Formats: sequence, structure tokens, C-alpha cells
Amino acid sequence: MAATAVRYLRSVGAPTTAAAPATPAAPLPRPALRAVREGERAPLAPAAFRSVLGHFASGVTVITAPGEPGPAGFACQSFASLSLDPPLVTFMVARTSTTWPRIARAGVFCVNVLGAEQGGLCRGFAVSGGDKFAGVSYGPAPATGSPRLADVPAWIDCTIQAVHTGGDHLIVVGRVEALGTDPAAAEAGPLLFHRGAFGHFSP
Repeated sequence: MAATAVRYLRSVGAPTTAAAPATPAAPLPRPALRAVREGERAPLAPAAFRSVLGHFASGVTVITAPGEPGPAGFACQSFASLSLDPPLVTFMVARTSTTWPRIARAGVFCVNVLGAEQGGLCRGFAVSGGDKFAGVSYGPAPATGSPRLADVPAWIDCTIQAVHTGGDHLIVVGRVEALGTDPAAAEAGPLLFHRGAFGHFSP
């Protein structure tokens, strides 16, 4: 629910209204990212962690949400189905993300599953700042109004049900309100990400 996202925003000191301050506001403090005490930290180098986990191939999505002054979105490979009854999905987002607070305020999101030929679209949503939707065709998802990108093989329209802390990331759980596929777009197969590069599936 949107209330869950609002509680999260309040817990990190983020504003939950659209009222503009009379004077420029100081940057909000970043939330503490430490998940364990120093003595509990595993002896792993971040580069080694990324290298080994990079061997796990994943699909690629773009998470979108409506908002003001415009929609928000970011590229996300850490997406998964979670529950069939009730229908739930999940994605992970860095706690330092500047896009996530805008999605949290909306209380809703759409998962756009990318196809094999949409690597450029993914790169556009992977950058920080700027208008990521410039030149991108989309329409409103039926349940939440979140941007549903054109020509994606599949989409899942959700409301935010819960947000959990997972180390330096947040685990966002969404309840599925509507979903669908585009058979023509799906014929090209999925966009895959493996060891820092895009690829595609061959039977």
C-alpha cells in the first residue's frame, strides 16, 4: 500500500508532500548503509563479490511509476516473482537511489520486462539524472496509471505492499493488480544480462 511507502519515507526523513520550501533545502542525509557490525562482516572484497555473482544470468526490467513533474523509472535486473496467492512480485533497489523515493511516493509501479532488442532502452534508464522518458513511447498501465513502455514482451502493474531493508538495498514487495504480454514483442525473446554484458536466449 502507499502507506507503507510513506512510512519508509518518514523513517529516512524524506518529505512526503509536494509543498516547495521557501528557501533552498539542505540535502537530506543518506541513510546508514551498514547492515552488520564490523566484527560480523564477511571477509569478502566487493569486486570479488560482484565478479562471482555476475555469473548468474538474469532478465532485465524497467520499473516505472507516475509522478510530478514527470514519471520516474530505472533499469532493474533484481526482479522476481514472489507469491502466487496472493500474487506478489519483488524487486531490489539501492538505498542511495534518487529514483526510488519518487516511486515510493507514488505507491505504485509497473514492471516492464525488456526484450532482446531493447538493450538501448535499458541503457537509457540505467543512467542517473536527465529525462529518461525523452523519446520513449509509453501509455498508462490499466490499474495504476504507471508508464507501460511500448513494445515490451510483458508488463506487471502493481501497488506497493511492503518495503524491507536488505543491507545497502531495499526489498520492495508489490501486489499485482494487472498484467499482460505482447506476443509479437515476445517473439524476439528476452533481454539477458550476464557478466556485465547483454545477451539473448537461443533455444
